[in-house]
Amino acid sequence: MREGGHTLFPTAIGTCGIAWGPAGVVAVQLPEADAPRTRARLLKGLPPLPAVDQPPAAVQAAIAGVQALLKGEARDLLEIELDMAKLTPFQRQVYAIARAIPPGQTRTYGEIARELGDVGLSRAVGQAMGHNPFAPIVPCHRVLAAGNRPGGFSAGGGAVTKLRMLAIEGALEPDLFDGEGR
Repeated sequence: MREGGHTLFPTAIGTCGIAWGPAGVVAVQLPEADAPRTRARLLKGLPPLPAVDQPPAAVQAAIAGVQALLKGEARDLLEIELDMAKLTPFQRQVYAIARAIPPGQTRTYGEIARELGDVGLSRAVGQAMGHNPFAPIVPCHRVLAAGNRPGGFSAGGGAVTKLRMLAIEGALEPDLFDGEGR
């Protein structure tokens, strides 16, 4: 990945985007309302990166992995190199824990905070997930609020998109969609 760039690509849930630089993937964007909004959100806060029709092989492999995951294949995407240079050490720790959650499984913000050594960090874990620039490679959709409630989700469609992604992975318990008990 000598040079940087970005591209949009189709998935089972809509058009996603990916941006990369010399050190790996710098951002992934889940679908927004339309392709121009997906591109705009992908590139927000990044240095200028040209649109590329034929990404490098490593990026093509990352795209194929995301496509496979979003159509229901049990993929952990751990082989994808992420450039986390602009992230805080805390974000890197949280994202490493989230990446270790296998497809089809979930954890709560509190469980991740506990793994970090302080359940009081639950809100900070949620904020880190809300700023995740690598969804679904860093699978923040697999992280739930207390009581296995969906909690927030910053991608287009919000919690509905999160629940849809969990359903694709087979991670939902039946009551997550019906809303009973809340």
